Amino acid sequence: MHQLTPHIIVLELIRSKDAVLRIKQLSPSAAMFLGYGEKELIGKPVDLIYAAGSDKALWQAALANVIDGQNPTPSLKTGFVGEIVTKEHNKIRVFISLFALSSRIPNKTEIVLLVQDKSAEDFSAESALTESEERFRQMAEMAGEWLWEQDPDGYYSYSSAAVSQILGYSPDEVLGKHYTEFLTPQDKAEQQQYAASHQPFYALLAHYQHKDGRSILTESTGLPIIDAAGKLLKWRGVDRDITARMHFQNALIESEKRTRMIIESSLSAIVIMDSNSIINDWNHPAEKIFGWTKEEAIGQHLEELIIPPQFRNAHRQGLEHFLRTGHGPLFNQLLEQTAIRRDGTEFPVELSFSPLKLGNTYIFSGFIHDITKRKTAEQQIRLAQVNLAIAQSEIKIAERIQASLSPSAPIKSIHFEVTGYCLPADQVGGDYFDYFYRNESCLDMIIADVSGHSIGPALFMVETRSAIRSQANGSGTPAETLTILNNFLFEDLDKSDYFITLFYLQYNITNQQLSFANAGHPPPLLHSRFQSECQQLDAEGLILGVHKNVIFEEKTTTLSQGDIILLYTDGLTEAENANGDFFGLQRVSDILVQYALQSPQAIIEALLEQLKQFCRSESFNDDITLMIFKRH
Repeated sequence: MHQLTPHIIVLELIRSKDAVLRIKQLSPSAAMFLGYGEKELIGKPVDLIYAAGSDKALWQAALANVIDGQNPTPSLKTGFVGEIVTKEHNKIRVFISLFALSSRIPNKTEIVLLVQDKSAEDFSAESALTESEERFRQMAEMAGEWLWEQDPDGYYSYSSAAVSQILGYSPDEVLGKHYTEFLTPQDKAEQQQYAASHQPFYALLAHYQHKDGRSILTESTGLPIIDAAGKLLKWRGVDRDITARMHFQNALIESEKRTRMIIESSLSAIVIMDSNSIINDWNHPAEKIFGWTKEEAIGQHLEELIIPPQFRNAHRQGLEHFLRTGHGPLFNQLLEQTAIRRDGTEFPVELSFSPLKLGNTYIFSGFIHDITKRKTAEQQIRLAQVNLAIAQSEIKIAERIQASLSPSAPIKSIHFEVTGYCLPADQVGGDYFDYFYRNESCLDMIIADVSGHSIGPALFMVETRSAIRSQANGSGTPAETLTILNNFLFEDLDKSDYFITLFYLQYNITNQQLSFANAGHPPPLLHSRFQSECQQLDAEGLILGVHKNVIFEEKTTTLSQGDIILLYTDGLTEAENANGDFFGLQRVSDILVQYALQSPQAIIEALLEQLKQFCRSESFNDDITLMIFKRH
């Protein structure tokens, strides 16, 4: 008896396009039966395979009935006998069954053709179909596909052994159960319609619940078996487990989404080109940096969009050299180059291009970062470094000049000794001390503090010293000198918002008389060997630079042998430790008493050492100046 083999062909009609019924899919046996390769007929119109003449009208009528959903004529309920045309234009007599698949997509219809060879005279459809189905079941069992049959109400009447691999149930556990018992709750509701419609379904996604509770995804195909009277006899179908495939596809989609998000969220422009320098990808930062949209950039030559004209030939030669030799000195390195924007402006970029071989060709991924701001900052830093070097050089000059203006050495005689020390907060400061002979019998001593520190106060200190020294040959008293000095400096101090505190002393060597006047400066300390406490030398007087024509009070006292005078600026007493405590006047007074028998230089060193220990620091926020006069 002739061996009958059914062949499956799936057709698709999309009304929104050309409304031509085309072949969507066909079984390998159908392709071989028609003499075509497996994919050769995909997308071709169905009229390519049916014969002309009266059969063509029969085909078209049958297809129209199925497409339009009309009730077919009795002769078309289970199909019809007609001719089909092979690739070699041979006509074969076949039996054709048509079924419309349910589609969830509007304006789309899918139709399944079952084609059975009827050319042999000893054709027996029933026996041949039974034999064919048995072979199909054997092949499906070997392929791991689950074959099943259901009665008209959807209860399993047959199940292949593959159900145990897919759902974990034995065939006996499945038989007699309704198919919805094995579906997830969502699919239970959605798939009821297929059993009620008596319409075949193809490659339907079904969500089953495995015996152990996990979800299984299958691709399910089912055909209703209908007798000549149009009565549904049973359902026959097959399920293929696609859980792993869908998991892989979903993971791949998620991976691609993450990769896309990374590319788009990158701060750098990411550009991908092929071996012909054609751009294949172009992220959002690339749009912002270069001014070309993604749609405009893709398909264009890279060099024409972002490389300045003078460098394009070198780019082409470098790419050709790499493709020819596999070596390129500019690849896989971080480089600084010049790029060009859409408006033609050139700007600096930092970039790296890496090749990736795909088969016999390459793609190149580039990471490009606009470094205009960085280059501007680097230029500003270099300029600042130059200016800083100049400023430091000028400060060193100012420091040397300021140091040269202070007394170079103590004054020592058989009658007295005087010395001083200045510790500026910066390289130059606003503190000032001085001592000099006005004449053979008169010694002048001055200590001053210009508000603030650094260059501005230092300049006023120089001006103050010059004004004082200009009066050195006169006969002015401390009060008179301060009045002249205040009037001289007033205009400059008033304009600059600076002020000066200053204490002026004159010591008469002949009669040991000490005259002094104060312009708002901290009063010096006087320690006498006949007293256990220090006393302050003070006189009334405003700081310099507040008003003109200020009258300064002048006082006089007689110094005894061993008397010591400590002059200081407020940087000494107001120095703070980590707890916010001041060094304070009392601590200064105690140290002066403790070291009274030492030399002036030793007293200064003791004060500075204990100050550093108190503050736990070698530097201070304000200038510190000390001057000591000691009568022998």
